[in-house]
Amino acid sequence: MTDKTVTTLILGAGAAGMMCAAHAGPDVLVIDHAKAPGEKIRISGGGRCNFTNLHTAPENFLSENPHFCKSALARYTQWDFLDLVARHGIAWHEKTLGQLFCDHSAKDIIAMLRAEMAGAALWLETSVRAVSHDGTGFRVTLDRAGAEITLTAQNLVLATGGKSIPKMGATGLAYQIAAQFGHRITDTRPALVPLTFDAAQKTVFAELAGTSVAARIACQGTAFDEAMLFTHRGLSGPAVLQISSYWREGESLSVTLCPESDIFTHLRARRTEAGAKSLASILAELLPKRLAQHVVSDWGVVGNIGDQPDAKLRDLADRLAGWVLTPTSSEGYRTAEVTLGGVATEEISSKTMQSQRQLGLFIIGEALDVTGWLGGYNFQWAWSSAVAAGRAIAAKG
Repeated sequence: MTDKTVTTLILGAGAAGMMCAAHAGPDVLVIDHAKAPGEKIRISGGGRCNFTNLHTAPENFLSENPHFCKSALARYTQWDFLDLVARHGIAWHEKTLGQLFCDHSAKDIIAMLRAEMAGAALWLETSVRAVSHDGTGFRVTLDRAGAEITLTAQNLVLATGGKSIPKMGATGLAYQIAAQFGHRITDTRPALVPLTFDAAQKTVFAELAGTSVAARIACQGTAFDEAMLFTHRGLSGPAVLQISSYWREGESLSVTLCPESDIFTHLRARRTEAGAKSLASILAELLPKRLAQHVVSDWGVVGNIGDQPDAKLRDLADRLAGWVLTPTSSEGYRTAEVTLGGVATEEISSKTMQSQRQLGLFIIGEALDVTGWLGGYNFQWAWSSAVAAGRAIAAKG
C-alpha cells in the first residue's frame, strides 16, 4: 500500500472536473477510471462539442430548487467561457437557438482544459474503492494499475457526473459518496433521451424511420418548437429530447406539426388553386412526403383536395395541430445525454458548491440536482459550478 497526501482530490476528469482543477490552486490531483480525460466531451455534439449556449439563463435548468443555479451561472457566464475559448484560438460557430460548436473538433475543448489544468496531476485508469473522513481530512482508497493506494486530502470534489451512458463507465458514484456523508439524493431518471412506444405505434413509426419534421411538443405545461425525428424505436430529435425531461410514464404528449403554418388556411387555398391534386400531395407541401402519405392513409382521408369540404379540412388541420401520443418509456440511460436529478441542493452552498454537512466536500456538474436543456446548457453548468468550487478551494489556501 502506498500513501500520498494532496490538498485537493477531484474525482472525475470530465468537463466539470478538469475545469475545477484549473481554478482550485496548487497541489491538485484529478483521477478518472477512463483511459483518456473528457470522453463525454469528445463524443458530444457529433464530435464538435456544443460547449455552451448564448441564451443560458436559470430558466433553462430543472431542479427541485430552481434558484440554486443562479449564483454560479451569474459569476461565470457563457461569455466568460467564450473568452477562454478565444484565448486558446478555438474557432467556433453558432448553429440554431444559441448553440455554439467547435468548427474543428471537440478535442480542441479537451486540449484547452488540459492546458488550463496543467498544474494539476492527472491519474487515469484509476478507480475508487472507499472514501471516508477521519475528522481532519478525507481518506480515499484507490485502485491504480492493480495497486492499492490510500490518499489523504483536505478537499474532495465529486465531479463524476450521473448515470447516463453506462457503457462509458457512468455509475452514479457521486450519489453514493454524497449519501455516505448524509446528503439526500433526489429521484433520478434518464433525460434528453429518445422516447419509445408500444408495439403497434412502434410499427407505424418504423415505417417513417428517418423522417424529420418541425413540431411543437408539449407536456406538463412546457413546450418546445424544434425538429421531431421518427425512429424504429419511437421518437427522437431535439423537440423530443427536450420534452423527455418533463415527461413521466403514463402521460401523453401533445404534438403540433408545422407549428408555424396555418394548415387549414393553406389547405383551403390549395383546394381552389389545385383541386385535382391528391390530398397527400398537397399535404406534402407542408410535411415530409412519407409522413403526408401516412397521415392521409392512417386517418382515412381519401380523395383529391377539391373533394374535401371545409369540415374535413378543419378536422385534418386540428388533428395535425393536436396529435396526442403516449410513450411507454424512454431508451434509458444507454442513450440519455444527462441524468435528471441528483444530489439535492438543500445542503450545498450555491456560491461555493461546498457541502454544509461535511466541510471540504464539494459537488459539481451533473452530479447535482441541476439539469439543463439540450443545447449546451449542461456544459455551461459544468463550467460555472466547477469555477465556483475551484475558486472557493483556492481561496481557502
